[in-house]
Amino acid sequence: MAQHSNRETLLQHGLSLVHERGFAGSSVRDIVQAAGVPQGSFTNHFASKEAFGLEVLERYHLAARDVISATLSNPALTPLRRLRAWCEVQLARLKSDDMRRGCLYGNFGVEASDQSEAIRKRVAEMFRENQDSIAQCLQAAVAAGELAPETDTSDVAGFLLSSLQGAVMLSKAERSAEPVERFLRVVFSGLLPPPDPGGGRRSRRSAKAAKGKTRRSTR
Repeated sequence: MAQHSNRETLLQHGLSLVHERGFAGSSVRDIVQAAGVPQGSFTNHFASKEAFGLEVLERYHLAARDVISATLSNPALTPLRRLRAWCEVQLARLKSDDMRRGCLYGNFGVEASDQSEAIRKRVAEMFRENQDSIAQCLQAAVAAGELAPETDTSDVAGFLLSSLQGAVMLSKAERSAEPVERFLRVVFSGLLPPPDPGGGRRSRRSAKAAKGKTRRSTR
């Protein structure tokens, strides 16, 4: 039981430390000191620092999946409201630590990919999972009439994810929420239509009405 407790303590405190200082900036000694356990506990539970880093990523990813379930995959919300809710959770999380830690996926992707092929591959897989979740939400928006039928949901999802990651990196560098807030303004006030308070059906009718007006104006 003590060993299990030490392992959990190392992962819990290690995740916080790595997110704050970075993977390279957190030595094994730093991690065990933050966890308050003997240094030997680390080697008892993790074959290497790389193995520890992969488990830290998995723990972070589990929390991210919970957010996706509550937002992007939430059937109680209309699809574009799901997308906005997911983006707003990212912003709230960043604001909670004054933009200092950023996104662990991005941090590992930039910092550890050259040192660990296993970490690079796992980060890429996690990004793809998140992108697929966004794409599924956009597909639901198309089906609900919130987006045009010809929308390339895969391309748009990839664009949104990469743009948000860039905005998060800028927010971290500038210690300002503005880059992510600008991302939200541009996406939901320009690139994508605002969510329809009455649901998708009205959006579909509005789109048909607009199309009919365009046809009449060209006659």
